[in-house]
Amino acid sequence: MNNGAFASRQQFEKLYVDHHSWLCSLLRRKLGNAVDAADLAHDVYLNLLKRGKVPSAEDSRCHLSQIAKGMVIDLYRRRHLEATHLEGLKLQVEPLAPSEERRALVAETLIQIDDALHGKPAKTRQALLLYKLHGMGHRDIAVELKVSVSSVEKYIASGLRACHAFVPGLGP
Repeated sequence: MNNGAFASRQQFEKLYVDHHSWLCSLLRRKLGNAVDAADLAHDVYLNLLKRGKVPSAEDSRCHLSQIAKGMVIDLYRRRHLEATHLEGLKLQVEPLAPSEERRALVAETLIQIDDALHGKPAKTRQALLLYKLHGMGHRDIAVELKVSVSSVEKYIASGLRACHAFVPGLGP
């Protein structure tokens, strides 16, 4: 470590020791709570550390308060955006989570599909699951199952027919 880096580190440590309590008090008065104040004070010092510059002793409090002021504004702006977004979510007509009825219908349909596929040979089930759930192409499935591409096409078609027959109205 060279002397310049060491001096900068010493300056930073002195700035922190000399002004940290004052900065936390200032932020606590502005924000109304010690937790947010401590977080922002930490962020102020991280900001200075990233810049790699320490203000002169005469300008320290002015410099720290300017950085803190910007961070307080950013915090309030972020909280306002979050609150606005949450309000918007509450006002949405359609709920984000499916209803209990919808979940029950989906679960019932999945059970029916599972029953339909269990009546088919293993390679038909495997081919359809690799195709639909894993998004694999016909050639990759053929390699995986050690069969021809045309066999894969037949397996997938057979599996889809079984699902459609067992669960009427199931889309492709």
